Amino acid sequence: MENMLEIDFKKLTIPTPEVAASFSKWENDPMLIPLIRPNSNEENLLARKPVTVDDLLKRIQHDHTYLIYSRGELIGEMDYSIDPPHVYKQEKGTAWIGITIGEESGRGKGIGYQALQYLEQEIKVQGLKRMELGVFEFNTPAVKLYQKSGYKEIGRVADFTYWQGKMWQDIRMEKYP
Repeated sequence: MENMLEIDFKKLTIPTPEVAASFSKWENDPMLIPLIRPNSNEENLLARKPVTVDDLLKRIQHDHTYLIYSRGELIGEMDYSIDPPHVYKQEKGTAWIGITIGEESGRGKGIGYQALQYLEQEIKVQGLKRMELGVFEFNTPAVKLYQKSGYKEIGRVADFTYWQGKMWQDIRMEKYP
């Protein structure tokens, strides 16, 4: 890939107030809210909740979370959980994955692609047999990224999230390493 940026990934083991502040900023960014969490109505899109160090400590007890750095700046995060109850296809050894490029400066530069490759490698090392993810149908850049990376659509969850005055589907995709 041309123009590969200097990207580093670091497993989150000890959350700091600075990391919590970045997560809080991303999870409450009006541009990101529709893309990273399901919302049942307009009010949910506007809801704001700070992310604390304690929240992150709870999260890393069941999720494998990695920080994404570009030239030393924290720009995003990615994670996977093993066999969570919300997977579309209940198959033992499934990693449910998620990626958020939180900083606008990191978007549209191939960082999501690099992050996905790294996360997939970590999942393979763990010996997991399958990866699944959900992506809102209106998030076409993410859908294209996952298709380009070999993910296949396995189903859709209707009326999953609210955005721009209507309910949208969640596209579920899978890949076998």
